[in-house]
Amino acid sequence: MNRDDIIRMAREAGLATHVVVPDTVVDIFEQFANLVAAHERQACGLIVLDNSDAEGICCTDDVLEALRQRGEK
Repeated sequence: MNRDDIIRMAREAGLATHVVVPDTVVDIFEQFANLVAAHERQACGLIVLDNSDAEGICCTDDVLEALRQRGEK
């Protein structure tokens, strides 16, 4: 995810659609988005671990279902 992606998603969410946003605000959005992305990566990694057996082998279908359920919370 890069700066342009973050700006695009902020606009899609209804933020700053009609105003010029100062770079400092964009920097804050970027930092926030990076924190959210890091949290989600960690959560997804834990889902893989939780759906793995003792040898670290996991079933793709189980992982995908757990990810889908996470998205519905």
